[in-house]
Amino acid sequence: MKEYGSSVQKLVNYILTIADEEQRTKYAYLMVEVMKQIHPNMKDNSQDYSKKLWDDLYIMSNFELNVQSPFPPPSPESLGKAPRKVAYNQHNLKFKHYGRNVELLILRAIAEEKEDDKKILVAYIARLMKGFYVTWNKESVDDAVIWQNIKEMSENLLGTIVDELSQEGLGHAKVANNARNAYNAPEYPNSNNNNRNNNYRKNNFRSNNNNNRNNNFRKNK
Repeated sequence: MKEYGSSVQKLVNYILTIADEEQRTKYAYLMVEVMKQIHPNMKDNSQDYSKKLWDDLYIMSNFELNVQSPFPPPSPESLGKAPRKVAYNQHNLKFKHYGRNVELLILRAIAEEKEDDKKILVAYIARLMKGFYVTWNKESVDDAVIWQNIKEMSENLLGTIVDELSQEGLGHAKVANNARNAYNAPEYPNSNNNNRNNNYRKNNFRSNNNNNRNNNFRKNK
């Protein structure tokens, strides 16, 4: 295998000549460690990566290596076999710039039984969609377009709530707070990132204050 070089291939050929199985296994483990050092950027302690190294070792030995390895040797038939084709995403998205996850959020809002929670979810989705729209279209969008898109994507099942929220507008404080509360809710994984950002801002604010105090102290001194 070219990625390891001719020196590694010579060492593998030498291991094949060792008669004692215990000694041969010991050298095979050392060989795997050497292979790890050759590609430090790919170094990983995961099982998948270790299995790949052992598979490569067996391949370089032309599947003749007989050692007590932690993984079974690959079959020669698997070498050079074309990977299976990944099925293309068959979701027919009506609004591709919003993505599949927004559609799933809308389905989640439709399934929500509590009216207040349903409103919070729709407010969150609307602000999220507006952000996506601006990202992909590089231009501002009227709130009415977002509300209309939600109606179409929900087949008007969220129409009553959309009409109520649209009277306040996406920039309204109440809608913004509802969306923010939904974003910070435990079921939304992004809330962890939001908390990290808040901690960063707090720490950055403290460090700036400390720097300002030090600068004022030097000037006064």
